[in-house]
Amino acid sequence: MRVLKALVLVIFSLFLFLPALWAQSQTQSPPQEKPKEPDEEGIPITNPLVVEKCSSCHKKDEKGRLTRISYERLTPEGWQMAIKRMVRLNGLNITPEEARAIVKYLSNFHGLAPEEAKPAMYQAEHRMIDENVPDESVRTACIICHSYGRIISQRRTREEWELLINMHVGYFPVVEFQGFRRFPPPPDAPPPPPGTDTRHPADRAVEFLAKTLPLQSPEWSAWRANLRAPKMAGRWLVTGYQIGRGRIYGEVSIEPAAVEDEFTTKIKLHYVKDGTVVTRTGRSIVYTGYSWRGRSFSDKGRQAGSNNNDVMTNSDPGELREVMFISRDWLQMEGRWFWGDYEEFGIDVTLRRIGADPIVLGLDRLSIKAPATGEQLRIFGSNFPSDLKVEDFDFGPGITVKRIINAGNENILVEVDVAEGAVLGKRDIAVRHSFASGAITVYDKVDYIKVSPDKALARLGGVKFPKGYQQFEALAYNRGPDNKPQTADDLNLGPIDVEWSVEEFPSTYNDDDKEFVGTLSRTGLFTPAIEGPNPKRKFERNNYGEIWVIATYKSPGATRDGAKDSRPFTARSYLVVTIPLYVKWDQPEVAR
Repeated sequence: MRVLKALVLVIFSLFLFLPALWAQSQTQSPPQEKPKEPDEEGIPITNPLVVEKCSSCHKKDEKGRLTRISYERLTPEGWQMAIKRMVRLNGLNITPEEARAIVKYLSNFHGLAPEEAKPAMYQAEHRMIDENVPDESVRTACIICHSYGRIISQRRTREEWELLINMHVGYFPVVEFQGFRRFPPPPDAPPPPPGTDTRHPADRAVEFLAKTLPLQSPEWSAWRANLRAPKMAGRWLVTGYQIGRGRIYGEVSIEPAAVEDEFTTKIKLHYVKDGTVVTRTGRSIVYTGYSWRGRSFSDKGRQAGSNNNDVMTNSDPGELREVMFISRDWLQMEGRWFWGDYEEFGIDVTLRRIGADPIVLGLDRLSIKAPATGEQLRIFGSNFPSDLKVEDFDFGPGITVKRIINAGNENILVEVDVAEGAVLGKRDIAVRHSFASGAITVYDKVDYIKVSPDKALARLGGVKFPKGYQQFEALAYNRGPDNKPQTADDLNLGPIDVEWSVEEFPSTYNDDDKEFVGTLSRTGLFTPAIEGPNPKRKFERNNYGEIWVIATYKSPGATRDGAKDSRPFTARSYLVVTIPLYVKWDQPEVAR
């Protein structure tokens, strides 16, 4: 036992000291003189509460700058995470009210400009996307643990980026040989070509980050000159899309709260597909003059917080979070409202301020087939005139408005004919002088279908950890103007009703994942199985696995390669069902 303990100690010591030995053994590029940072680069701290709570550890200089804090800029989520770390590791004593005040101040005066924050908004919106990491050293040193969205949600001086690297080494020594340092070449390896950058990934990453994400930037300087409390009060039209439930139209009434930059909301949403009407109330904070963080609650009387019934039906949740980006002119907002224990359910929304002029949002469908006679289309918007005539509607060549069935202030039902040979493609629609771009697509037939998302992740749960669901939908496509399917100009016709099933993704012999990973509903909602060892499985392993999610669509008059074919269209998505997320990075407090 003593020998084993000694061996473990030796191995651990090697892990700690090997990176330093490797660094000494490498041929480094000639050291470059570090540019001296100008005195004015740090941002002074003028808030008394921040000075009171932070200056005991972060030294204040004669210009009011606090070490570390004055030399970085973060999103609201980033500052909230920093405060949590100070409480957890450094003994900061702070109340929730004080923490909220500090987050607001630092987000406003040590935040990001809109142009800097926009590319990283998907991080706060909890979207699952394929990230494009432009620098290989950052991928090697940072993306092994973090998303790129989290990295670009901050700005720092060069020294601060270096100190951030050092902090990681102090808290997580294993990163030195996981990504910060490269392994040494074999003893008999030839020397690298002249001019080769032989620095370690962490050193190259610091150079890239300091150059690409500096503390001071023209965008931040310009925004600081314009930073003010946004005037958001008023009525706003909502247009949205929720995977599995389709298009949404509605209205949001925003009123100022007792505190500047905070608001209360009343929301009414109309789901076009099934006619459901949802009402909600909420409150929000706007950080840095453009960054909306809010929460809303269902008026059905549900308690705050999600529950399994809400999530499993992908319906109106008891509580959802709102992350939106406000335009500079305060006339439009866009973002994502989301819920679920893994933020897996969401609505992509756009809000437009209601003024005196008519507004056309869109239609109750995304596509219409040519030719067609007597098709009914409902137009959604606001402030529609009461004296409209059929001549006031324009759907482009080949579509004729025959009559107005009924008309109101917020929606109009019209009957249209689509001519034989009408040009295929997206159509703009106009109601008098009001205009909606690409509101409907004209097509002659469905050429193929796709499942969205085409690759997905679900998480086991239900015992000690929550389930991570996954909603699928099938989308129909037309071959587009080039008359060739599976090309860039193909037309998305919107969601269609399909039959759902699952198939095994064969990754090993005698694979049986589809029997244990979970179930798929008739509406495309995947519900994962419970976590933990399963005695019914071979080796009593967990219920994780990989499957294909299959959509089958029978299209009237379907054709393949120009010939009629009665075979149904099929498409599939790759689904990984994995273990619960035991450590989760999220800062929900910024919306409270």
